[in-house]
Amino acid sequence: MQFYDILCQHTEPQRQQLLGTPLIGQALTGDIDLAQYVAFLTQAYHHVKHTVPLMMACGSRLGDEQGWLRQAIAEYIEEEIGHEEWILSDIAACGGDPKLARDSKPLPATELMVAYAYHGVDRGNPIGFFGMVHVLEGTSTALATQAAQTIQLRLDLPDAAFSYLTSHGSLDLAHVAFFVSLMNRVERAADRDAIIHSARMMYRLYGDIFRSLPQRSASLAGV
Repeated sequence: MQFYDILCQHTEPQRQQLLGTPLIGQALTGDIDLAQYVAFLTQAYHHVKHTVPLMMACGSRLGDEQGWLRQAIAEYIEEEIGHEEWILSDIAACGGDPKLARDSKPLPATELMVAYAYHGVDRGNPIGFFGMVHVLEGTSTALATQAAQTIQLRLDLPDAAFSYLTSHGSLDLAHVAFFVSLMNRVERAADRDAIIHSARMMYRLYGDIFRSLPQRSASLAGV
C-alpha cells in the first residue's frame, strides 16, 4: 500500500468526525445564513494568510534527506500566494466589511490551529506540515464546490462571493493528484508518522473552528 492510502486509512476516523460537524452538514444543504458564511470566510482569512509563511518556514527547516520537497513547496507557494486577499474580496461581495475582517482577532480555535502548525514546523518534524495540507486541501476539494453551489442558491449571492470556495473545489483535482504523488514518495517511517499525527490533530483543530462559528442570528463580521 502506498503512503497516501496509508495516510487516508489511518486518519479516516478523524476525517469522519470533521465531516460530522453540524455546520458542515448545514453548509452542504445551504442551511446557513449570510452572517455564518461571512464568519466562515473571516476565519478562513485568518488561517489562509499563514499558508505561505508556514510553507516558507517548512521549506527552510527540512533536512537534507527531505530536500526533494523544497521544489514542491516552491510550487505550492506560487499557487497559494495572495489567496487571503481573494477571501476579503468574497466578504466584500457578500456585503461585508473586508477591513473589519482583516482587523478582527481570530477565534481561539483558529488561533490554536495556526499556532499548532507553527509549533510542528519549529519544534517537531517540519514535514508534518503536509498533514495540514492533507486536511485543508482534501476537505476543501471534497466539499467546497457543493457547499458553494448550495449556499449561493440559498443566499442569492453573486459568483464573486465564492472565489475562495470555487478555487478549492472539485476543479482542483490536479492539485490533489500532485499532493498524492508527493506523499507516495515519502519513505522514512519518522516522516510518515509525523504527517499522520499532524493530519489527525488538524482534523480535530479544523473541526473546532466550525464548531466555534456562530449559529443562525449571530455575526462575527459586521453583516
